[in-house]
Amino acid sequence: MKDFETLVSESARIHGHLCPGQVVGVRMAMLGCRLIGLDDPQCHTQIKKLIVFIEMDRCAGDAVAHVTGVKLGRRSLKFMDYGIMAATFINLETNKAFRIISTEEARELAPFYAPDIVGKSAQQLEAYKLMPDSVLFRVQRVNVHLDEHDMPGPTRKKTTCKRCGQVVRDQREVMIDKEPVCQPCTDNAYFSDAHEITWEHMDWIPNNGMDIFDEPLNKTTIKRS
Repeated sequence: MKDFETLVSESARIHGHLCPGQVVGVRMAMLGCRLIGLDDPQCHTQIKKLIVFIEMDRCAGDAVAHVTGVKLGRRSLKFMDYGIMAATFINLETNKAFRIISTEEARELAPFYAPDIVGKSAQQLEAYKLMPDSVLFRVQRVNVHLDEHDMPGPTRKKTTCKRCGQVVRDQREVMIDKEPVCQPCTDNAYFSDAHEITWEHMDWIPNNGMDIFDEPLNKTTIKRS
């Protein structure tokens, strides 16, 4: 694994800025990988052994993903919207799993570790570099149930929604009256009032010489069935 300063610098560049969350996320990922026995998680042989559950959609999440190399598209990154600055690291080969939680005490202790730094954010950023892991984190050994539909790799099962005909992959359908239904056809979708539309330049394809960003798209039409 690359050294801490290099990982922080790379993560900040990819994330868009350097912040305390980047330092926390990098250190969290380094500790998590060490606990589950992976010293180079982005290499080809180790990336296939790793799954990470991230419990927050904040800056630290980007840092954890960068250090470990986990991705949604690889199905090695799992997002749980708990609002907790925590992540769980799983070695699929050994089944070892550890949940690492960023402590609130670390915020309160920042002035003691970086007393000469002015500004709350700058002080936290520097303090988080200096704190021992035992101050910055709590660690839990955990068990995580993963079935075959949670694992990386090709789609293992496809069903068709009985209401709209949408194909649903990896057993993410909901059974209603013993029939498979996609999540958007339930009352639990994150959106509402969906209507199919047409739009300007619907026939655009890459490299056809048409710059569709020359002017803003200003015409859409709802398709009526």
